Amino acid sequence: MSEKGKYASGTQNRRLVWKEIIWPLILELNETSFTLAQYQKRRDIVCKQYSLPLSVSSRGLVSLVQKNILFKENELYSIHYRLIPYMRLKAICDYATAIKEVRVK
Repeated sequence: MSEKGKYASGTQNRRLVWKEIIWPLILELNETSFTLAQYQKRRDIVCKQYSLPLSVSSRGLVSLVQKNILFKENELYSIHYRLIPYMRLKAICDYATAIKEVRVK
């Protein structure tokens, strides 16, 4: 069992997956969406680089969908529409910025 609580480790997983896998993938593709296969390819590289178990990244991905930062339709994942300007500007969009943008009504 980890030293962090359930919610803290969940947030850590989301932050890691967003920062190291999702956002770089979005910028690389220059698209608002990506396939599961594209995600898995990037995930495998990052998990190997940081010696992370695949379970951490899969929990992080599911959690980002639950937080409405990502939307899933079939095998395609898309970012929230409020994050598209960051992508167009090739700006750094960290997890805190993403969650803030998504929560703004």
